[in-house]
Amino acid sequence: MENQITPPAKFSIPSIIAIASAVASFASGAFFGFVLAMIAVVFGAIGVILAFSSRVRGGIVSTLALLGGLLGFIAAVVKTIRWLL
Repeated sequence: MENQITPPAKFSIPSIIAIASAVASFASGAFFGFVLAMIAVVFGAIGVILAFSSRVRGGIVSTLALLGGLLGFIAAVVKTIRWLL
């Protein structure tokens, strides 16, 4: 029998970018919050797709980033409405 050595699973770069963008979207203004939220959603979706591979971790992180991006989008809309009023 051959012993196959598998490399350890690593977090994907898109999942890290997604969670960082989601967190940063709450700390910024309306426009940049919207942009960062959209980046979080896009990279979160890419991270979820990549997490189906057995060599890549970050499925839960990417899912949380997707949810954070959606909440960041809502926060950016609320900030915009407050700015307009």
